[in-house]
Amino acid sequence: MTSEEIAELRQRRYNGTVVSLKKAHSDLMVVRVKPDFPRPPHKPGQYCSLGLGNWEPRAEGCQLETLTPDDVSKVVRRAYSISCSIESESDTLLDVAAADWLEFYIVLVRENADGRIPALTPRLFALQEGDRLNVGEKITGAYTLDPVKPGDTVVFLGTGTGEAPHNYMLWDLLHRGHAGKILSATCVRYGRDLGYLETHRRLMARFPNYKYLPLTTREATVTKKVYIQDVLSGGELEDQLGETLDPAKTHVYLCGNPKMIGVPLRDKATGTKTYPEPPGVIEILEKRGFQADVSAVKFKGNIHFEEYW
Repeated sequence: MTSEEIAELRQRRYNGTVVSLKKAHSDLMVVRVKPDFPRPPHKPGQYCSLGLGNWEPRAEGCQLETLTPDDVSKVVRRAYSISCSIESESDTLLDVAAADWLEFYIVLVRENADGRIPALTPRLFALQEGDRLNVGEKITGAYTLDPVKPGDTVVFLGTGTGEAPHNYMLWDLLHRGHAGKILSATCVRYGRDLGYLETHRRLMARFPNYKYLPLTTREATVTKKVYIQDVLSGGELEDQLGETLDPAKTHVYLCGNPKMIGVPLRDKATGTKTYPEPPGVIEILEKRGFQADVSAVKFKGNIHFEEYW
C-alpha cells in the first residue's frame, strides 16, 4: 500500500487525535483521545470503541501477523471502558466537564494463548501523541452508579485494566461528596502494573472514606493474600474497609478476569444457577445474601459486573 493510499484511508476513516499518551511501562498505558466531534454525553462506567487500520505499524515483539491484501485496508475496533485520572495536575479533582478528550487504560496483548493474532493493541502501542485513530461516536453501557444511593458502601473489585471504569466511577463519587465508605481493590501480576497507584495513595490521604487495596499475584504487596477471592473469603477486604459487607447497604462492582467475576450459568426453564469452578466473587457474595444483576430479566441486584475480557 502506498503512502498516498494510507493518507487517504486515514483521512476517511479516522475521527480522533491522541492528545496525551503516558506509559507506566512498555506494555501498559494511559491514553487520552480527542474526538473530532463533541464528546458524547455519558455516565462513568460506560464504554466506546477505538479503532486503527490494519495498514498501521505494530509494536515490536508481538505475535507475527499475516494479512491478505483485502484485510490491509480494514479498520479493527474494540470496545474500551472509559477511564479517568481522577485528579488534575494541581492535585484537585479533575474537571471532567471541561475536558474535550476521553481517557483509556490499555494493556498490550503481545500474543494470545488460543492462537488468535492480537490485532488492535499492538497498533495502539505504536501510537504517538498527535497520531490519528477511529473513535466510536456512541458511548453506552449499563455498568454505572445508577443503583447507588447516598450513604451506601461502594466496593470496586477489578483485575488489570478492568480498573478503568472504577476510576471514573470513583471520581464521580468523590466529586459528588459521597458520604458512604468506598473501597477499590485491583489485582495485577506485578506492582508496576498498577498504573494509577500514586493517584490512589493521594486520594486516600485526602478522603477518609476512601481505601485503595492493591493486590499482586507474583510479588509481595501490602497484603499477604493475592487474589481478590482470597481477601474476600478470608475477611481481609472487610478489615481494610472497616466494616462488614452488608447486602442492605453495599454495592459491589466487578470488572476484569471472568474467573474472578464467576458469572453463573442459569437454566432458563428452572432458574437454577450453576457456578463456575474455582469459585468467583459472585458465588462468594451470593452465599452471603447478595444478588447479582440478571440482564436477561432486567433485574438489578447489588452485585454489578462488566465482563471486560
